[in-house]
Amino acid sequence: METEVVTDRSRMLRNLPIRAMFLILFIIPFTRFDEFVDHIGSHFTGGAIDNVIRDNWYVVVLNIVIFLTFLIPLKFRRKIDWKEYGLVTAFFVSLFVEMYGIPLTILFASRYYGGEQTDLPDAMVRFSILGVDFSMTSAMVYGLFLMTIGTAIIILAWVTLYRNIGPSGAEIKVTGPHSLVTTGIYAHSRHPQYLGFILVILGWLIGWPTILVMVFAPILVFVYVRVCFIEEKELEENTRYQEYRKQVPFFI
Repeated sequence: METEVVTDRSRMLRNLPIRAMFLILFIIPFTRFDEFVDHIGSHFTGGAIDNVIRDNWYVVVLNIVIFLTFLIPLKFRRKIDWKEYGLVTAFFVSLFVEMYGIPLTILFASRYYGGEQTDLPDAMVRFSILGVDFSMTSAMVYGLFLMTIGTAIIILAWVTLYRNIGPSGAEIKVTGPHSLVTTGIYAHSRHPQYLGFILVILGWLIGWPTILVMVFAPILVFVYVRVCFIEEKELEENTRYQEYRKQVPFFI
């Protein structure tokens, strides 16, 4: 009993700074609550329609390619589930087609759910990339920050797996005798890659809160959390993993 108490205490202390950071991160929207509410409202009442980038199809393709490369690291963690990949691919394709091509759900929402129009809050940041002008509200900046953190976690987890498993480990099952990685970022989270994906999804949900994203986001979060539990079930008879599980939290 005393050993278990010490284990729980050390686990809490190990991730305390990380948990504090995430707590502060999720409190930030409440400091600019009205702006965030107006940002969401503008996407459902048509207020954002004049600020949406349209018909930039090369930006659509570029973003789809960049974000789909995030799926590559997952094959180092487990065998490819093509249904899962298909869902994520559909999300990113439809998301970027709407963001930079045709804003269909904003037009739909403004027509059927509009009522009094809510204006998009003033831009907090403006910049230009590849000849396209971008402007971002505080909610968009916050969403981008979440996506940046999520992307960094995904990359860090991939590098950790690659260094421990190597290129020949590309299709190793999580139940393989040498596939359990417990160092680096995996010493702080049992599922950092999926945590990273969830942060990216939440970032898009906050930065681009359209009907499309609000439908896809909870489904994708559910899928990735479910995958985490499936992986853990596959390892329930692995004594080494059970010891690791006692030391390291699920996400943070």
